[in-house]
Amino acid sequence: MRFKYPLIIICIMAVAVSGCTSHDSNPLNNSSVSSSNSSPSAVPTTTTTSTGSSDQHVEVSGKCYKVVDGDTIDVEGVGRVRFVGVNTPERGQAGYQTAKDYVTSMCLGKTVGLDIDNAKNKDKYDRTLALVYVDGVNLNQELLKKGYAEVMYIPPSEFNPYSWM
Repeated sequence: MRFKYPLIIICIMAVAVSGCTSHDSNPLNNSSVSSSNSSPSAVPTTTTTSTGSSDQHVEVSGKCYKVVDGDTIDVEGVGRVRFVGVNTPERGQAGYQTAKDYVTSMCLGKTVGLDIDNAKNKDKYDRTLALVYVDGVNLNQELLKKGYAEVMYIPPSEFNPYSWM
């Protein structure tokens, strides 16, 4: 047991050093990260993506391995993610299952991209607050447009959900 913490520190240092010594000229190339790793502790990738009609900034991506409800998912390498700016019905309320089913169909088992809220990146439950993208689609915005969610704007936030409607 006395070797537990030094071993953890050595592992962290090894990961940090290996990430700093890459000779790849493209800093966003994460080809050295294995996408076949399906454990919740997989290292997320970082990319910046721009689409024609709306810009999206994907800071982290990972596989969605659980849908908690209509506005909360679990993502490999990140943990629990709360869709920022929206609120879907809670268990037992009308619309709960519809919202959860929609998010499940869009996310579960797929790689999701996250644009983490830089103004406030965690909520009081330690969930990461983010915009969630799947195949270039902003799911936070889609939940509002489809009527599965309502705006829940809690400052500070870098995102304005009222502009999504």
